[in-house]
Amino acid sequence: MAFGWIDEQALARRRAGLVRTLRPRPADSPLLDLASNDYLGLARHPEVTEGAARAARGWGAGATGSRLVTGTTELHAELERELADFCGFEAALVFSSGYAANLAAVTALAPHGSLVVSDAGNHASLIDGCRLARGTTQVVAHADPDAVRKALATHDGDAVAVSDTVFSVDGDAAPLAELAVACREFGAGLVVDDAHGLGVLGEGGRGAAQAVGLAGADDVVVTVTLSKSLGSQGGAVLGPARVIDHLVNAARTFIFDTGLAPAAAGGALAALGLLRREPERAARARAVAAELHARLTAIGLHAVRPDAAVVSVRAPSPEGAVRWAADCRAAGLAVGCFRPPSVPDGISRLRLTARADLSGKQIERAVRVIGETRP
Repeated sequence: MAFGWIDEQALARRRAGLVRTLRPRPADSPLLDLASNDYLGLARHPEVTEGAARAARGWGAGATGSRLVTGTTELHAELERELADFCGFEAALVFSSGYAANLAAVTALAPHGSLVVSDAGNHASLIDGCRLARGTTQVVAHADPDAVRKALATHDGDAVAVSDTVFSVDGDAAPLAELAVACREFGAGLVVDDAHGLGVLGEGGRGAAQAVGLAGADDVVVTVTLSKSLGSQGGAVLGPARVIDHLVNAARTFIFDTGLAPAAAGGALAALGLLRREPERAARARAVAAELHARLTAIGLHAVRPDAAVVSVRAPSPEGAVRWAADCRAAGLAVGCFRPPSVPDGISRLRLTARADLSGKQIERAVRVIGETRP
């Protein structure tokens, strides 16, 4: 029977407690949200939603074509200038998603004969970029500059190291400064995904690269998403102008994909403007994460110390994690639930988002619910 193997895999997932289901949410959910990536609380901010609506009214619902045909508007160009200026890079290129931006950066910067050194804890989009790249990929130990150094030493030719800046599972930060030193010893480039750093780390949320003095370096390329701290949709690659020009000509997810919808570009632009005026939002997100960690560990839970706005709480099993998240939801709290194969170490977790707009009472309530529903 055609696709008969699908039934076998579905049965295996059910037996392992790994079945995933869609859960449509209403526009006005009554749940306290610690599950989304809306780190700065901007997705529903009036300025951001009006920026999106104004762009849709002016430019239409869609980009109407690929970026090289009709999909580049003046709004896209403005967003690229603003992103590059805010984060401290020479140029930027906007994509329809952060996933597409990562695929573009890795595949276009790892040609045949090159080496890609990839952190074992990298996001799926970076992993898929490595799989699609024509270069050879070597996976190294998590957050280990010496492992990167040893891998680069085995290769004579073009090379690039690839890493998240803040890893999405445990919320730990990569040693970016040390990685840059290791890359420079061998003349390799450094490509980092700052999806969870933009808006949270660096001066006023300018990102992890800016925080360690790597913004604008000619050997560093940063990818970001517009769908987390900026509350919108889409992604971007930031770096030297010659790298961005290369992506325009060589990145397949740029050349052949429809451009970012104008509404998403307008929303992201409004969020950037708001973050410029209210840089304290970044520090508040980090403070909320620290408070969540302190309160959760105080009641005996195994929570990983956060380096940004992701707080990870270990669960006893995949089934236990699912039940824990469901019990939290029943008590009015939405939390993330990470299980294999989404976690590289096979350990299931609750994943909490430390939003800048959470009040002290909301933090207290969230910790109480998580503690009362623990397996």
